[in-house]
Amino acid sequence: MQPSLAYNGATLEQGVIRTDNMRYNVAQLIKGPTGACRTYDFNEEIGYLDPGLEPLRPLEGEITLLRTSQGILVTGKLHTRLRSECQRCLEPYDVDVEIDLEEEFLPVVAIGEAPVDPVPEERRDAALLIAGDHILDLREVIRQDLWLALPMEGVCRPGCAGLCPQCGGNRNLGECHCETEAVDPRWAALQTLLSDESDSHERSD
Repeated sequence: MQPSLAYNGATLEQGVIRTDNMRYNVAQLIKGPTGACRTYDFNEEIGYLDPGLEPLRPLEGEITLLRTSQGILVTGKLHTRLRSECQRCLEPYDVDVEIDLEEEFLPVVAIGEAPVDPVPEERRDAALLIAGDHILDLREVIRQDLWLALPMEGVCRPGCAGLCPQCGGNRNLGECHCETEAVDPRWAALQTLLSDESDSHERSD
């Protein structure tokens, strides 16, 4: 990577001004030819992205910004570790996640004579628009991708025993000793009928 130059409190790297919090001023890249690209090391704190996400380390990896005929294609592989909740025992556990980033961002305004092919309105996702100040913002895309990267039915260990359906005890800590098997109240009336029928048979015998 070429040396960076200080620029109004941001960083100028090969024609892209990198600001804070995963935001990039791509005006110069949009002015460039189709096929121009820039590659960057990525190391960002992500704890502020979503109160439901609990990262244990920064999001790291490498991203590439590629000038396309319609905008800027961002690709990269990013990884981190998140604190999640086991779907069986509900205890917290740590999980390594990886993001395969591949999204095309579209400018909402033209820059000088830079050619940009038109894009149908239905393809314009608000999270993938480059605003009028030419800032490409990765925060919302990465927030969504982190949720998608979490396992749908993640467990703290392959053999997690889960919770006792009667008392709610964590079976990973040892078997509980429920004295009686709870009856679903929706079946209580049927249970009474079965008991009466059993008593009637015993008397007839």
